Amino acid sequence: MSGTPVLTKTPADPEGSGGASRGRLSFAKVLLIIAGALLTLSVVREIVDQVASGQAPAFRDITSSGQIAAGLSMAVPIGLAGLGGLWAERAGVVNIGLEGMMILGTFFGAWAGYQSNPWLGVLAGALGGAAGGLVHAVATVTFGVDHIISGVAINILALGATTYLAKRWFEPLSDQGGSPKQSPQVDDIQQFTVPGLADWLLDLEKHHWFLVSDLAGILGGLVTDISALTIVAVVLFVGTFFVLWKTSFGLRLRSCGENPVAAESLGVNVYLYKYVAVVTSGALAGLGGVFLALVRSHIYNEGQTGGRGYIGLAAMLFGNWRPGGLAMGAGLFGYSDALQLRSGGATVHALILLVALGLLALAVWRLTRKQHIAATLSGLAAALLIVWYAMTDSVPNELVGATPYIVTLLVMALAAQRLRMPKANNKPYRRGQGT
Repeated sequence: MSGTPVLTKTPADPEGSGGASRGRLSFAKVLLIIAGALLTLSVVREIVDQVASGQAPAFRDITSSGQIAAGLSMAVPIGLAGLGGLWAERAGVVNIGLEGMMILGTFFGAWAGYQSNPWLGVLAGALGGAAGGLVHAVATVTFGVDHIISGVAINILALGATTYLAKRWFEPLSDQGGSPKQSPQVDDIQQFTVPGLADWLLDLEKHHWFLVSDLAGILGGLVTDISALTIVAVVLFVGTFFVLWKTSFGLRLRSCGENPVAAESLGVNVYLYKYVAVVTSGALAGLGGVFLALVRSHIYNEGQTGGRGYIGLAAMLFGNWRPGGLAMGAGLFGYSDALQLRSGGATVHALILLVALGLLALAVWRLTRKQHIAATLSGLAAALLIVWYAMTDSVPNELVGATPYIVTLLVMALAAQRLRMPKANNKPYRRGQGT
């Protein structure tokens, strides 16, 4: 009997074996977590409103439609960068260069958007990021360069290249707002609001009813002035899940990240799939950069990525290399980032109480699993945060700007024990090495 065997099950794939599927959250548990988070946010808002005695309305920003809309716009570039990391790492290639690919996306997106129209800027930014991904693929897949070294080099090269090109292309446009560090203004990408529903939700929010107004504020922020690029990002998340987990192409790609030798023995062109994954990774990161340049600020600005490529990697790890978990992680980091940008130390102070309640819930959960030491540590941390909240009125300005990074570290420390990376991630592979 001749012919190439058909790959129907990923070698050593946890989804196929069922080993890791038991650790994944069911839909019912996800809904329960969301409901618990909403209830916690409502309780925190009520507490801080009572403490403030109506003198600090900024506390209400915790669940306002404006805060949710801002959090969503901050989460999208983080999520797109993390989605890029997911594609690469599911194929076995670590992509530390996401930050550099985002930088390329911001620059080429703004340049093409200014020269023509914003949607050509979207395409150019994605192609710029894809070019960075191609360089990373050539270095790691073809030449076997260490993935971390290649990624760091791309970050440095992207920053240097865009700094040089900005001086050449944007400085001559100084009469239109250009400079060596920023581009001229770029036209807006279309925004959409759900008619009728948005007004009704915003009206409910104004009443400040417990839970009801909080839910209305959250939903209102999700249906008011939504950028078309945000809708594209949602489609990409859904599409990624479908392609990687519901098609034979995705099965083969994931097999390259689990056991490339076994995949090769079943007829999979491992090099090709790794190239496709890493170039796609760069394009997605480039789109994240485009969002920063064309939606968030309408210009290219040197340094505007602000480490969001790395936070995207953290969101991917938090999500355990799954699109749904990644979306939750990006939402969390985007929310905390928007909170400190919109309201400063007063509202971030309320975040201390929110984290304390989360740690208390974690302590109770660990007690039910008989993890007494971990439960005690979580309870002590919660107690310290409650004392800090009770004895202060605000967070020092020096800490406010670091809020998203502190949240990232805390979340990763708590989530580290349940992570399961692809088995062949960051491992060198050479064609024919299994023969």
